[in-house]
Amino acid sequence: MTTTQGTDAGPLTRQYRGTEVPHPGTYDIDKAHSTVEFVARHLMITKVRGRFGEFSGSIDVGDVPEESSVEVTIDASSIQTDQEQRDTHLRSEDFLHVEKHPTLHFKSTKVELVDGEHWTVTGDLTLRGVSRPVVLDVQFEGANVAPWGTRAIGFSASTEINREDWGLTWNQVLETGGAVVGKKVRIELNVEAALRPEEREGAA
Repeated sequence: MTTTQGTDAGPLTRQYRGTEVPHPGTYDIDKAHSTVEFVARHLMITKVRGRFGEFSGSIDVGDVPEESSVEVTIDASSIQTDQEQRDTHLRSEDFLHVEKHPTLHFKSTKVELVDGEHWTVTGDLTLRGVSRPVVLDVQFEGANVAPWGTRAIGFSASTEINREDWGLTWNQVLETGGAVVGKKVRIELNVEAALRPEEREGAA
């Protein structure tokens, strides 16, 4: 493994099995520059996009990349689709039931290199008190140093789940067939994470 990029602060990335990976360390997700979004079908003819505004988590990049891990906690009540009535319904017992289950949680269990650009991150997604495995398709977007000295890395990730696997079964049947809300939900993540301050000196 060799360093492929560096600054006065030290290496930002390295080469591993022919692909670029981040410098080892623990990185905290920067909520201000990250998004947790989802897309679901409505009336079988269009797609509605939403997001969660409050979340936190960390990415632990291992010396051996496959030994890396990620853990994220999401505030269920922060769901937003830009339509107040719909958001209230999504927070209700019909869907997220935020009063009883205030958070969503993801914790990785396995990281695998697929090819030169893509990784898969398998982990347990806990939603409404139900934990089930999901597989994220992940791409490393690069690393850089902010003007104020923060060492940052970026990732994009996506997956598709069947919401009914987590007990989100509410729906209404349409007269013409089909349902108001699709069962499949696409999850899309764009994440920027900053190396923890106490680790920056060791990275130099």
